[in-house]
Amino acid sequence: MTKEATVSRTYAAYVLGLLTLVNLLNYLDRNVVYAVFEPIKRDLHLSDAQLGWLGSAYIVVLSLAALPLGVIGDLRSRRSVITWGVAVWSAATAAGGLVRRFWQLFSCRALVGFGEAGYGPASQAIIAQYYKGKRRAFAIGVYSVGMALGGVLGIWFGGVIAEGYGWRRAFIWMGVPGLLLAALASRLSEIDRKPPPPVADTLRQWWRHGMHGVTHYVMPLAICAGAGALLAGILAMFEGIPSQFDTAVFSVGVSAGVAWTVWRLVPLALRRTTEAGAVAAGALDDFQHAAALVLRTPTLIWIFLGGAMVTFAVNGLIAWAATFMQRVHGLSVARVGAEFGMWGLAGGVTGALFGGRLADRLQQHWRGGRVLASGTGFVLGAPVCAALVLVDDLRWFGPLVLATYFLYTWYNGPLAAVILDVVPAAVQASVLGAFVLFSHLAGDALAPPLIGYLSDQTGNLRTAMLLLPAVGLLGGLVILIALKTVSRDMERVAL
Repeated sequence: MTKEATVSRTYAAYVLGLLTLVNLLNYLDRNVVYAVFEPIKRDLHLSDAQLGWLGSAYIVVLSLAALPLGVIGDLRSRRSVITWGVAVWSAATAAGGLVRRFWQLFSCRALVGFGEAGYGPASQAIIAQYYKGKRRAFAIGVYSVGMALGGVLGIWFGGVIAEGYGWRRAFIWMGVPGLLLAALASRLSEIDRKPPPPVADTLRQWWRHGMHGVTHYVMPLAICAGAGALLAGILAMFEGIPSQFDTAVFSVGVSAGVAWTVWRLVPLALRRTTEAGAVAAGALDDFQHAAALVLRTPTLIWIFLGGAMVTFAVNGLIAWAATFMQRVHGLSVARVGAEFGMWGLAGGVTGALFGGRLADRLQQHWRGGRVLASGTGFVLGAPVCAALVLVDDLRWFGPLVLATYFLYTWYNGPLAAVILDVVPAAVQASVLGAFVLFSHLAGDALAPPLIGYLSDQTGNLRTAMLLLPAVGLLGGLVILIALKTVSRDMERVAL
């Protein structure tokens, strides 16, 4: 083996390791807010519905910004998208420890979503440059470990830090390390692209040109969020106006700012060069074609509707689990993580592996195998999840956590595989992107605030959380309807 090949493999391993570490931090910063719902509720005097919106803020923004930032990463520099994304979400996470009002923390969580929006596609594209053929699937699998570990550790570590030093320190300590990783990410080399310039030159370019560009594209969000904050602050001065009303006013301002920002970002990607513009225009044409294809393909309709329901169930459980354990069972988040974190992690990892393996085995003998595996996990998991919510004896809680996460993660691989089975290769990425967008906005973005609202109305978080297994069961059954259509849709693609 030549020295050049050795260096290349060594550097590829470094790239994979760094991006996996950043992905772990990504999910740490996403989930830390769930660990500190209770102290935030006390200190900022929030309702459960407001807590839910804090959990959904980043999901909504991430969903809206993912497409334009992904296009920009393809046309400009994936390294830059990653660098700026990590820096923005890390700074926003740390800033969450300095807030005094709901709308300030909501803004920080929304910016976390904006920073994370371009990271996933850009990082996986860079990994694909370094790992080709059979090595690529393994590399993406390693990268995905960051998601599983970060999702659990974000709540666990956040609870430990909050218990020892307060919830504000949890945000600050989780956010600061990302700024170092952003600096390392700025030095990554992209194959078939220009090597990164010296650090000093990069900083000078950012100062001369980057600040103007960032100001231009962030200003709409700042203006609208500022206007919403001003109106919310004025309304807060009047005692007769409910706090939810000024929260809604600020949320409208932030939403308008996000929409305005995204509106500016899309033309940026489209007007770079004639060639790049043609590529981007073709990508958007494909995306529109993909949307039309979904409506013409019965299997996709059932998968999209059922997929939104099951992601509602999964994300609602993740968002409220730590708070549920504190209120109902009197356990600290740190103790919850120590006693039950490994149960959830083990169930999630083994469930994802088992579900994918089961689906592939069934698919070898029957075209509905992957549909069956995708929906059955939630049908079987619904009573287990309901038992998890209702059980009072904590001796059963660990096994129920493992079983719930095991069954609720069967769908991870098979559901995406079903989509790929019934659409032409030319628009597979676009249809998957449309599914992610739809499932986020119609599914998991709604779960935290809706469960919070029901908790406020009933005065009982346990009662509100029973909606989750019910919606998960309905979603699993809707997915299983695709058993009637998947064979015919697969044949149509094969023609």
